[in-house]
Amino acid sequence: MSLMFGKARTCNIVTIPEHEPAECNIVVLGATGSGKSALTVKFLTKRFISEYDPNLEDTYSSEEIVDQQPVQVRVMDTADQDGPVNCERYLAWASAFLVVYSIDNKCSFEICQQYLEMVTPYTKGLQPESPIILLGNKVDMERYRQVSQTDGETLAARFGCTFFEVSACLDFPSVQHVFHEAVREARREAERSLAVRPLYISEDKSTVSLSPAPPLLPCYKELPTPTTAKVVTVKSSRAQSKRRAPTLTLLKDRFKIF
Repeated sequence: MSLMFGKARTCNIVTIPEHEPAECNIVVLGATGSGKSALTVKFLTKRFISEYDPNLEDTYSSEEIVDQQPVQVRVMDTADQDGPVNCERYLAWASAFLVVYSIDNKCSFEICQQYLEMVTPYTKGLQPESPIILLGNKVDMERYRQVSQTDGETLAARFGCTFFEVSACLDFPSVQHVFHEAVREARREAERSLAVRPLYISEDKSTVSLSPAPPLLPCYKELPTPTTAKVVTVKSSRAQSKRRAPTLTLLKDRFKIF
């Protein structure tokens, strides 16, 4: 690690101030009907939705505890009607990507490949990189499967991303694990980036300030503002177990929640 010093003759190390809780911005990508909204709402509320408006794009915020560390997780449920075309609004905002397909729909899997071809080159140029998770949804539809687990694993290996299969309608712990794993991977990338970053020591008279970024920095990126986007804050039921169960009042007119 290289050090760059000022010219002060005396150096007093200053304690690094305590940072605000970290944030992680997760963008959920995939074809219409792959279950992006169902996965998002399952993660936020433990409930399954069967009907929603695929033309609306929403962003939600949830206070989570991941590996005993608090983190504000913001999830963008995208609505790309034409596939990975108009993606500039979320590329720079994202800390991590979930690319979703339905195992009973081969076309949705092919669209996932298009998203990976678009997102991967961009993330490789970032410091830290934004991790990508390839996610096969609707394993409850096994008898109608068109995309094998091997196909998913092969595609994930090709693009160097993590792979999971889940069911939004059946299993909350598995869905929660995927979103939390996105946070963990974003943390690891931040730590890796910090390990290779030069440590700069700035001069302020006789005081030297050390200020490397903590793993998974507090995120101050401006929220993308598509015309249909809305923001809802949902308390994590796990972190707020003694409080009233979370609800999504914004969604009551668009979703049927079971």
